[in-house]
Amino acid sequence: MKDTSKHQGLRNQLAKVLQAKGINDENVLNAIRKIPRHLFIDSSFESHAYQDKAFPIAAEQTISQPYTVAFQSQILTILNGEKVLEIGTGSGYQTAVLLELKAEVYSIERQHELFKKTSLFLPKLGYKPKKFIFGDGYKGLPEKAPFDKIIVTAGAPFVPKPLLSQLKVGGKLLIPVGDKTQIMTLFIRKSAKEFEKHELGDFAFVPMLEKKN
Repeated sequence: MKDTSKHQGLRNQLAKVLQAKGINDENVLNAIRKIPRHLFIDSSFESHAYQDKAFPIAAEQTISQPYTVAFQSQILTILNGEKVLEIGTGSGYQTAVLLELKAEVYSIERQHELFKKTSLFLPKLGYKPKKFIFGDGYKGLPEKAPFDKIIVTAGAPFVPKPLLSQLKVGGKLLIPVGDKTQIMTLFIRKSAKEFEKHELGDFAFVPMLEKKN
């Protein structure tokens, strides 16, 4: 679990790459500069940890490309203390970014292997979400709703209605929708029944799994 000044230098470079791609939220960039991404991936990929690329992790999942993580985090404009539901804990890298943005994070993971690994690993780095949940992200977390922000980090073939219903008025749901490639889609809840929808370009995510492990 070593984090060296060389790693720090690589993180600073990665932040510059992301800035050049349009990430300008200083809080998000600071999170990228601070979080030791190399510890979140298999040590055989360690030398590539600060490239702007996705990498395989356990259970046939991936750690998202840093740009994607930064883009989603920037779009959500997370404010200190906001209640955020994350669908797809994965490696925990996005979770760590949300925590660096001072969110109160509830994170759901469908893959038991990843759930166990990440829920033990993140606290070792000092990252403690309000709650880790092993379960079905399509259902959200009704007992803790409503949420200020909901972030989905896997490709969903459709937008799960429970997630929309668990948003506060004024809240944002950011979800990649589609099968092979996904369109990053932002929903802003305007009232009890009204949502504003924005499509923010194509991304590629692993699929969002439903009711299976």
